[in-house]
Amino acid sequence: MAEAERIIGTPDIPEAAGDGSEHSGPDSGQAAADTSGGATADTSGDAADGAGRPARGRRKIAVLFTVAVVAYALDLISKMIVVAKLEHHEPIELIGDWLRLSAIRNAGAAFGFGEAFTIIFTCIAAAVIVVIARLARKLYSLPWAIALGLLLGGALGNLTDRLFRSPGVFEGAVVDFIAPKGFAVFNLADSAIVCGGILIVLLSFRGLDPDGTVHKD
Repeated sequence: MAEAERIIGTPDIPEAAGDGSEHSGPDSGQAAADTSGGATADTSGDAADGAGRPARGRRKIAVLFTVAVVAYALDLISKMIVVAKLEHHEPIELIGDWLRLSAIRNAGAAFGFGEAFTIIFTCIAAAVIVVIARLARKLYSLPWAIALGLLLGGALGNLTDRLFRSPGVFEGAVVDFIAPKGFAVFNLADSAIVCGGILIVLLSFRGLDPDGTVHKD
């Protein structure tokens, strides 16, 4: 009897085992495929984002330095022309008394303020340049790239005057020549700094950060 039961019961064991393996095989394969596919899709998405973000960052850095170079070049060329053609000459009236070109040497900050602190303003300009250069590594916003480029170009323009013009290094007087009626005389570097500063204030009010994220307070 025991032998008969053993003989009869024996086929059920591999069959059950076979059923279990056949049943679990496709499911486990499907689950593995699903898991593998999901992992592949997630990884590829992360890889694409990781590869694209540095590229966008490099483009924004290129914009920043392009704007800075253009602003700096315009300021430098305009000052060279003013020193050669306008300094020690009568002012040139562009719009009557409302807007004139009049060359002066300014030892202070922008628009002629703080002439007793030339060295301090020189150090501040140098510090601004260093901060902008460090911030550029996390720059992913085009408007911020333009704003920082204007600030960088303007700061470099006036810093060049303070380093290389008389009376000496770190004490050089900045060349100003744009003279609106009833307002301080300034130059293109001052204009770039002011425009960049205004743009930064507007971007901050909109909640746009240099890394491209937008936050709501």
